[in-house]
Amino acid sequence: MGIKITKMQGCGNDFVIMDYDEYNRGYDAKLWTGMSEAAKKLCDRNFGIGADGFIVPNTNTEEADIGWFFYNSDGTTAQMCGNGIRCFAKYVYNKGLVSAKEFGVKTLAGIIKPKILDDGQVRVNMSKPILEPEKIPFLPINNLNYKISVKDKIFEGSAISMGNPHFVIFTEQDTDILALAKEYGHTLETSFEFPEKTNVEFAKVISEDKIDLRVWERGCGITLACGTGACATTVAGIINGLVEHSVDVKLLGGTVHIDWPGNKYDAEHDVYMTGPADYVFNAELILPN
Repeated sequence: MGIKITKMQGCGNDFVIMDYDEYNRGYDAKLWTGMSEAAKKLCDRNFGIGADGFIVPNTNTEEADIGWFFYNSDGTTAQMCGNGIRCFAKYVYNKGLVSAKEFGVKTLAGIIKPKILDDGQVRVNMSKPILEPEKIPFLPINNLNYKISVKDKIFEGSAISMGNPHFVIFTEQDTDILALAKEYGHTLETSFEFPEKTNVEFAKVISEDKIDLRVWERGCGITLACGTGACATTVAGIINGLVEHSVDVKLLGGTVHIDWPGNKYDAEHDVYMTGPADYVFNAELILPN
C-alpha cells in the first residue's frame, strides 16, 4: 500500500503535491500528526522526497474555485508562493479539480487567479503589492529605501509584501549577489524590523527590462527561484525608477516575466507573473507494515 504524490517544479523551486485523501491515508497510518510534520518529513532531501514546499489542494471552499494548504519545507505556513501557485494551477487543472484554465485560488494572501496558457506556461494575477508598513508587516514607519545594519555592512532596501513579506536590496553590477544572500540572508530574515520574518532579495539591474536576482527564502534559505520575490523586486525597481513596467527576472533556476503598470504614487494595480510549471515525477510513498 502506498500514498500517491506528485513532484513539480517552477524554475527549480520544487514542491510535493498530494491530494487530500492521500494525505489522510498517511495521517491514518500515523506517518505524521499533521500537515506541518508531513511537510517536514516529505520535503527532507535525505530522508524524504525532497522539496522546497508541500501543497495539498482544498476543494472544500466557497470563496473561490479551489483553495490550498501550503507549507514551507520547515513546516511553517506561507501566505503565498509564486512558483508554487503555478505548479498548483497546472496540477489541479490536469486532475480535473477545476474545469476552466483560469480560476480563483483561496490562499492566506487572498484570492489569487492563475491562468494556464496555450504554451504550457502559467500567468498569475498576483494581486496588488502591499506598501503599508503595518500590513507587510514592517515595524519602521518608512519601508522604502530603509537602511539595516547587518554584521559588517549596511544594506538599503525596500520592504514590500506580495501577500508575504520581502526586503529587496539592489546592488552594484559587479556584486556577487549569491554570496551576499548566503552570508546575510538569514540575519536579515530574522531582523527585528520584520515581526513575521521576511524573504530577502539581492538584485542587480541588467537593463531597463532585465533583473538578475538571488533569494534567501523565509523558511527555506537559498532557493533556485521565488515568484513572489520576483514580483516584489520588480515593484521595488519600478518605484525606484530603475526598470520599466515589463521585466524579465532571471533567477538561479530560470526566468519569469513580471508586468506591473503601477508606480510609487499609484500602486493600486495588480502584478502579473508568467512562468513555467513542470512535472518532475509521480510516485508512491510506501506505507509501513
